Amino acid sequence: MKTIGLIGGMSWESSTEYYRMLNEQVKQRLGGLHSAECLMYSVDFEEIERFQSQGKWDEAGERLANIARSLEKGGAELIVLCTNTMHKVISSIEEAVSVPVLHIADVTAKEIRANHLHTVGLLGTKYTMEQEFYKERIQGSGIEVLIPEAAERDIINEIIFNELCLGEINDSSKVKYRQVIQNLIDRGAQGIILGCTEIGLLIQDEDADVPLFDTAKIHVEAAVRQALDN
Repeated sequence: MKTIGLIGGMSWESSTEYYRMLNEQVKQRLGGLHSAECLMYSVDFEEIERFQSQGKWDEAGERLANIARSLEKGGAELIVLCTNTMHKVISSIEEAVSVPVLHIADVTAKEIRANHLHTVGLLGTKYTMEQEFYKERIQGSGIEVLIPEAAERDIINEIIFNELCLGEINDSSKVKYRQVIQNLIDRGAQGIILGCTEIGLLIQDEDADVPLFDTAKIHVEAAVRQALDN
């Protein structure tokens, strides 16, 4: 079993899900008392969010690259960045280490292709929905990506930062998300990417009539396969 290095804390609410799912997946694969060989470095999200809001992506990349180096020195043989948005600076992390870095959009695109879909809707932070770093990665696999309308993007983003990242799960927000999802379906989306690792805390498969691609779950499953399939 390879040792997985997790860069978490963005937010810790979803990072706990990564840790839980990682261990559950290893136990499912190996049975008995098996659990994951892993290291986690959990950042102070206030600092990272400040980098985001101020557009200081180079500083954010340097910060996460240093963390990746420390995980590799600690024995990590695979790096997993437990957030979608900060994959904007993934190249800084990849350049800082000699071990593989598992890109969340790549494994998500692979899952979408396995389901034979060619048009999907994308939910996430405004950075993820509006900037090209994430959409281009998905589109590079021949998949069309639809994003919500501007007012809907504001709602999605506000709920992520003001509720989900704080551990607040509200039925009223679920209703809003379900409406945005339905609007994307009406525009032609055959599936929906839950492109923020917190969204799976609020939205589950039964909340939509099309497949949902929970990026946190997909990321963990891919990491476990890479860690165990030597």
